[in-house]
Amino acid sequence: METKKILLSEDEMPRQWYNILADIKMNPPLGPDGPISPDMLAPVFPMNLIEQEVSTERWIDIPEPVLRVLRIWRPSPLIRAFELEKALDTPARIYYKYEGVSPPGSHKPNTAVAQAYYNKEFGIKRLTTETGAGQWGSALSFACSQFGLECKVFMVRISFDQKPYRKAMMSTWGPNCIASPSTEAIEAAVTDETGETRYSLGSVLNHVMLHQTIIGLEAKKQLEKVNEYPDIVIGCAGGGSNFAGLAFPFAHDKINGKDVAIYPVEPEACPTLTRAPFA
Repeated sequence: METKKILLSEDEMPRQWYNILADIKMNPPLGPDGPISPDMLAPVFPMNLIEQEVSTERWIDIPEPVLRVLRIWRPSPLIRAFELEKALDTPARIYYKYEGVSPPGSHKPNTAVAQAYYNKEFGIKRLTTETGAGQWGSALSFACSQFGLECKVFMVRISFDQKPYRKAMMSTWGPNCIASPSTEAIEAAVTDETGETRYSLGSVLNHVMLHQTIIGLEAKKQLEKVNEYPDIVIGCAGGGSNFAGLAFPFAHDKINGKDVAIYPVEPEACPTLTRAPFA
């Protein structure tokens, strides 16, 4: 019988994240007056996460307290899409990495848990963030509940009104969810005179991307179990963390000579990568 789900044991979970900045060169982010230095980020993020943001170390150890929480749902399954192969009438073997098994139902807790841990270690007591549809807000709410942090989530008004179950999920884990327009999450963090509040972001940043590489690192181990290696890696790209989490470990192989094609994809209804103005 052909294998449908390829599983890893908890002992087979990756113990390090992959940092792609060891293998590619990126210009520092720019502010109004030039490159942004780590000290300029200190009011927004804890220094231990800023150090990851600018690190060029290829492999970064995953702390045991983070692994302990990730083991609630990880390793996540790699699933052979037999039905899709049949519907497409293709000889290709299609696998997908299913990240919906996490308590909030998405890939986002992979970084939310790590960020909550590092903030706690730095002495931070509360986090603020924004959320659109509510997935990131749910993920950070869950993560903060694991480490005893307060959390305040600023949610897009239309989603706040249309998605009561996401609000209920966040409330179950403890955070205060506020609809926009309101004081912004970054402003709420940097104006806290106690210095005990920081901001958390679920995509775009390098430390977020490297936390998500646990997805692709697991996928590589799972494919090895069935003697497979992909010709093509495809990931959906919004803010980038889901795509990066799956693709970057394979990009490391590609940088080192492996023949693999990697494609980010986005919806035609919102083609920000392929058709938006460059800015």
